Amino acid sequence: MADAYAVLDAVWRAESARIVAGVARVVRDVGRAEELAHDALVAALEQWPSQGVPENPGAWLAATARRRAIDLIRREQNFSRKAEQVGHEESRRTAPDAAEVVADPVRAVGDDVLALLFATCHPLVARESRVALTLRLFGGLTTDEIARALLVGSTTVGQRISRAKKRLSAAGVDLEIPVGEELEGRIGAVLEVVYLIYNEGYAATTGADWVRADLCDEAMRLGRRLAALMPERPEVHGLLALMELQASRLRARVGPDGEPVLLADQDRGRWDHLLVRRGLDGLARAEAATGTRRRDPYTLQAGIAACHARAGSVEATDWAAMAALYAELAVVTPSPVVELNRAVVVGKADGPEAALEVVDALRDEPALARYHLLPAVRADLLTQLGRREEAAAELERAAEMASNDAERALLRRRLDDLRETALGRG
Repeated sequence: MADAYAVLDAVWRAESARIVAGVARVVRDVGRAEELAHDALVAALEQWPSQGVPENPGAWLAATARRRAIDLIRREQNFSRKAEQVGHEESRRTAPDAAEVVADPVRAVGDDVLALLFATCHPLVARESRVALTLRLFGGLTTDEIARALLVGSTTVGQRISRAKKRLSAAGVDLEIPVGEELEGRIGAVLEVVYLIYNEGYAATTGADWVRADLCDEAMRLGRRLAALMPERPEVHGLLALMELQASRLRARVGPDGEPVLLADQDRGRWDHLLVRRGLDGLARAEAATGTRRRDPYTLQAGIAACHARAGSVEATDWAAMAALYAELAVVTPSPVVELNRAVVVGKADGPEAALEVVDALRDEPALARYHLLPAVRADLLTQLGRREEAAAELERAAEMASNDAERALLRRRLDDLRETALGRG
């Protein structure tokens, strides 16, 4: 019984976006599609523990959700007393026959997911609502998990998601990949969402696992589809290069028991060198497409990731070049998080004192008030400066703030190691 629940949890986290997207293609309503997908989830919870897990659990969920969607459409057609012929034609246009659904439950699913992505990025949806809805649909996070990730209340997150779905439904937004000016108007938001999905996979905000490779893979798949769709856009190639270069480190980023392994401690022989080559090639395409214009944030971040990818060790990294890239990034897209990341690189290039000045200037930033990496970075710099008591206090704060179990455990281990070192020297 426990196995059925574990399988369902894993399958739902990996497949929920595809299932919702496929159903949304049928009912043409994101909110309803999510409800029908959850109905299928409930059906699985009721049946799988007693009847066994189906051979293809993802296909079972998709087929069940789509059958319910077809039933819903047929009920509504009967209820509204549409003419029989009109109802027949509408049913054929919007939904396949139930037998076809069972035979091919994930038909055209790749296009459906990309279309769902563009739908959630419609200009009618405010950015904060889009972020919450994206984490729900594509990240599989609960309302409470999203609230912890965004540092807001669960009620606020629920309201944002509800508003987004209502606006998309009221406007009758089609699940189609737009063209022309409409495509141009949405691509920035789409790229932001793809990177959000990727980041949730690269460093999960909640849960026991630090890395969710399924989300990273899905984000890169979407990035490749976008690069094929818009081959002339440097930021599209820049984002894909960034994701591939970062993903090249995923195998080395997690230890045998799932514990986080920081960059300085990683076995670079375990990096995926095929992804490194693809990422570097993508970065070259982004740079070529940029020409003499200012580089976009994704291409700049890909350049930063390339500095790591090209180095055989931490010591061999070109920290000065990376610091210059961060300085350029801070001009293009200024933010406290960019400044915090820049501080880490400044510490490598110019020493911990210079870096601590940058970090201390961020301590009163409201956006970082509950960001666990601020005290974590400060603790590392204080340790390098020999200020161990202050560093221990900062690590304690960071561990309390962290919402991911694996990352919290890592911070606790760092704190224990620091205290043991201090005792040994005492």
